[in-house]
Amino acid sequence: MRSNPLTTTLPLVLAAAIALPFAQGCKPANTKSAVTGDAASKVFVPPGQYDEFYNFVSGGFSGQMSVYGLPSGRMLRLIPVFSVDPETGWGFSEETKPMLMTTHGFIPWDDSHHVEASMSDGIQNGKYVWINGNNTPRIAMIDLKTFRTSSIIEIPNSAGNHSSPFSTPNSEYIVAGTRFSVPMGTDAERDVPIETYKENFKSTVSFIKPDTSNGTMEIAFQIKTPAVDFDLSHSGKGPSDGWFFFSCYNTEKAHNLLEVSASQNDKDFIMAVNWKKAEQYAKEGKGKMVPGKYYNNSYDESTHMATSKIGTEVLQLDPKELTDLLYFMPCPKSPHGCDVDPTGEFIVGSGKLAAVLPVFSFAKMQTAIANKDYEGEYDGIPVLKYESVLQGEVKKPGLGPLHTEFDDKGFAYSSMFVSSEIVKWNVKTLEVVDRVPTYYSIGHLSVPGGDSRKPWGKYVIAYNKITKDRYLPTGPELAQSAQLYSIDGPKMELLADFPSIGEPHYAQAIPADLIRPHSLKFFKIEDNKHPYVTKGEKEARVVRDGKNVHVYMTCIRSHFAPDNIEGVKVGDDVYFHLTNLEQDWDVPHGFAVKGAQTAELLVMPGETQTLKWTPTSVGVQPFYCTDFCSALHQEMQGYVRVSPAGSNVPLSANTKSVDAGI
Repeated sequence: MRSNPLTTTLPLVLAAAIALPFAQGCKPANTKSAVTGDAASKVFVPPGQYDEFYNFVSGGFSGQMSVYGLPSGRMLRLIPVFSVDPETGWGFSEETKPMLMTTHGFIPWDDSHHVEASMSDGIQNGKYVWINGNNTPRIAMIDLKTFRTSSIIEIPNSAGNHSSPFSTPNSEYIVAGTRFSVPMGTDAERDVPIETYKENFKSTVSFIKPDTSNGTMEIAFQIKTPAVDFDLSHSGKGPSDGWFFFSCYNTEKAHNLLEVSASQNDKDFIMAVNWKKAEQYAKEGKGKMVPGKYYNNSYDESTHMATSKIGTEVLQLDPKELTDLLYFMPCPKSPHGCDVDPTGEFIVGSGKLAAVLPVFSFAKMQTAIANKDYEGEYDGIPVLKYESVLQGEVKKPGLGPLHTEFDDKGFAYSSMFVSSEIVKWNVKTLEVVDRVPTYYSIGHLSVPGGDSRKPWGKYVIAYNKITKDRYLPTGPELAQSAQLYSIDGPKMELLADFPSIGEPHYAQAIPADLIRPHSLKFFKIEDNKHPYVTKGEKEARVVRDGKNVHVYMTCIRSHFAPDNIEGVKVGDDVYFHLTNLEQDWDVPHGFAVKGAQTAELLVMPGETQTLKWTPTSVGVQPFYCTDFCSALHQEMQGYVRVSPAGSNVPLSANTKSVDAGI
C-alpha cells in the first residue's frame, strides 16, 4: 500500500499544480460556440408555467439552502437554516431563536456543504431534505410542505461535519462522518498534545433517526472509527442495502502540512459500514453510553414555536469489540467521491490525486469478507485486497476526479476539478463515451435522482468552484457558477448557466410533481396553538408583567390592532406577538419597530411570531408593515409612546377596529 513519497506523490502533486492554472485558463475562444442555437428553447419556461424540477443547493459559507427551478435556473427561494435571516426574521424572532442554539451558545452561522433528499425504497419521495452544518457540527431537516427548517440537531463527539447528511434507502437514518479527528472523552482525555494524534485521536460515524411524522430527529448511535478524515458517503441499495460506504483520506494520520503529509500513501480507503448489523447491536445493548452534550432543536408548526432539548450522552459502538461492523477497501488516492450506482452493485471511488476511477463490486466485497481475503488491517479494521474487490478501473477519465452520479440509461457522470470537465462513461464497460468542458473547476455535480435507485435523468448540473469571466464583474468577489447540461442524447450539451449563492457544494434535484401538490398554502387560524395567539381583533390587548410588556397584536389588510400603545417605559422588554389573521394564499405581513435591535418579522397567513424590543430612549416610535400587502400598505402603521423609566403613564392601547367604523 505504501511507496516512496518522492517518487509517487510529488509528480502527481506537481502535475496537478501545473494543470490547474492551465485548465482554468483554457476556454473556447468564442464561448458562444459552446452552446447550440436551440439551447435557449430547451431552458425557456413560459410566463405562468412551472419548472420541471426543484434544485436544492447548499449555500456553502452562507449557511443556508437555496432553491432553483430547472431548467430555467430561476431562483425560487432561499431557505434559512443555520444563519440568521433578516428577510424572514429567522433567528431574530423569539420563536426561532432556539433553532440556532448549540453547546457553544447561540451560533447564527454555519458552513453548509451537502444536501440529501428523503427516500422511499431508495427513490426520492419529495417530503424532506437534509443539509449539514460543517462547522458546529449540525444537521438540519427541512419540511418540503412549508420549505422551512423543522429541526436542527447538534452532533456530539464530532469535529467538522463535512461527510453528511446521507440517507439510508427509506430514510431510516441520516448518517454523518466527522471531517477532523479529535481526542474524545473526559477533559483529561481531550487535553492532549496535538503530536499524539496517532495515539489519542479518533473519528466517529453518527446515525441520526428522523421522525417524518413530525419533522424531528434523535441520535440513535455512533460508531467509533480510526482517526481518518471522511469526505463523501452513500448508502447501498438493492443487493447492498444495509451497508454504507465512506471515502477516507489522511490514512497517514498526519496533523500538520496535510497538503504533503496527507498525500503520502498510494491508496487511502473506502470504508464499508454494515449499518444493519450496527443497528442490531445497538438494539441488543452491545454498545456503551459515552459523554456527549448536544442540542436538539425542533420547530412545531402547530404552536409556531421552536424548543430545545439538551442531550448529555450517546450510545457508541466500538468496531474493535464488534468486529463485523467495518471493512476498508483500498482506493487511490486521497478520495473525495464515494458513489453507488442505481443497481446497488457498484461503488465508485474518486481519488483527487488518482489517474483512474476505481469501480468496486459489492458482490466481490462480500466474497472477500467471507473468505477473509485481507491484505492486513488498519487500527484493527480488516483491509480487503484491492484486486479482490475491484470490478475495474475507468482509464484516463480526466484530472482531479471528485464526484460521480448516474442516469437512467446505464451511464455515469464524473466531475474533473483540474481539467474542468464532466466525463460520461458506461457503468458496465467502464469506457469513456463523452466529455464536455465546464467553466471552471467543477466540484460536485448533480443528476436529478442521480444518487438514488431511480435517476430521473435529463440533466446534469455542474457546480463550479471558480467562475472568472462568466458574468458581469462585481469587484473582487465573484458569484459561483452553476451550469445546466442536457443528457437526453448521446452527447452532453451545455444549455445554460446561472449564478448561485455562497459557495455551493452538493445539490439534489427533485421532480416538481413530487413536491408541488403537497405545498402548504397557509396556516389555518383555528389550528394555531401558539401560547400568545390572538385569533381576532376583539382579543387584541396589552398586558404588563413586571418589566415585560406583552402586546397581543393582529394584522390584516391593512391595519394593526392595537395601533397606538402608551405606557411603555425605557428599559421594558416589549414582546410584540403578531398574529396574521389572513386566510388567503400568499398574503404575509411584515412588522418592524424603529430602533429594534433585531430584524423584522415576516408572518405568514394564520401564523404567530414574536419580536422582542427593549426601548432605550423616550419618545414616540413608529412601527409598520414591511411586506407590501395592499394598496393601503403605506397606511399600515402605528405608534408606541415610550416614557421614562419609573413614570406613571398608564398602559393603554387603541384596539378599535376598522369594522367598528374607525
